[in-house]
Amino acid sequence: MTSRVRIDIRDITRIAIFAAIIAVLGIPGAIPAFGGAVPITAQTLGVMLAGAVLGSWRGAAAVLTFLALVFVGLPLLSGGRGGVGVFVGPSVGYLIGWVFGAFVVGAIVRAGGRRPTWWWTALGCFVGGILVVYTFGIPLQSLITQLPLPQTALTSAVFLPGDIVKVVVATVITVALWRAYPRAFRLEASGRGSTRTGSAATSDAPPARQSETIE
Repeated sequence: MTSRVRIDIRDITRIAIFAAIIAVLGIPGAIPAFGGAVPITAQTLGVMLAGAVLGSWRGAAAVLTFLALVFVGLPLLSGGRGGVGVFVGPSVGYLIGWVFGAFVVGAIVRAGGRRPTWWWTALGCFVGGILVVYTFGIPLQSLITQLPLPQTALTSAVFLPGDIVKVVVATVITVALWRAYPRAFRLEASGRGSTRTGSAATSDAPPARQSETIE
């Protein structure tokens, strides 16, 4: 059967909530790096959580929703930044990387419709929240700042300690949330074993993945 993504009102609510979480994580402000060109923020933590909890497509949608609000001028990025200008600045690659990063986090953490585990959550947050984001961020930062790519990559090492802390925090929060409130996660029920196909899980035992729907 053809795979598709189905989004209902509960998904829209979850997407909006995580877009708001990413915005709230920008309130503490930013730590300038590279002479102020690219700030270190807590908002990547929200990107990791969006992918881990919502899954790939919905996690990416939450980040896109947040970035759309920034684009129209809302000062939601750390430091009160917003508007079209941030999408032509040195940090634009990292913002683009957030979208793909959230998708990859969700794809790894929730692959096969499985429940979040310590190992897969940490791996997903590291690959999606760090490697993917850097893959987009560093080349575009180098292009815009006119610094050599090796130099830009080397100086990006200043992000690593903070990003690794975010991976740990995102993993702890995700697994704790799963144990305390599994209904926060979109896990598809089996058409053979449930009359509530497509609804969220209601217990700690994760339902089987529905064949028609993917994260």
